[in-house]
Amino acid sequence: AGMNGTAIENFVCVIFNVSFMNCTWHVGRTATEDTQYFLYWRPSEKEDVTECQNYIKDNCGRHIGCKFQNVTIKNKNAYFLVNGTSSEKNIHISDYIIVEKLTPPLNVTVNCTEASHRCSIWWQPPRTSHVKNRNCFKYEIVIENK
Repeated sequence: AGMNGTAIENFVCVIFNVSFMNCTWHVGRTATEDTQYFLYWRPSEKEDVTECQNYIKDNCGRHIGCKFQNVTIKNKNAYFLVNGTSSEKNIHISDYIIVEKLTPPLNVTVNCTEASHRCSIWWQPPRTSHVKNRNCFKYEIVIENK
């Protein structure tokens, strides 16, 4: 189970530009300086768990994040496990779920006619790591007169 306050805090994992993912966290408030955390993840329930290969470290050399490339998620959930080691304490184990930061819509096209004072706007949905249904997206358009 681990000691209270040793688990990581403020865990955030963000996919951006479709295939890159950064995960970051804060060291637990009662974790000692020799505490080391390890991040494991799997993109879906059917895939194997793998450990982070590119850790982000703080000034003490502790892992406080991870950078991933070529991320592919086949469904809406990915699974994370962060555990750790310390010579003084058992480290609390925690697990988490992923979030994706979407890119803007693609190929935005605007066609305005001066006579009718109307504009038509077309676009393609943003690229994502896993959402295939175009009906999942809602858009907001801000029009500024120039």
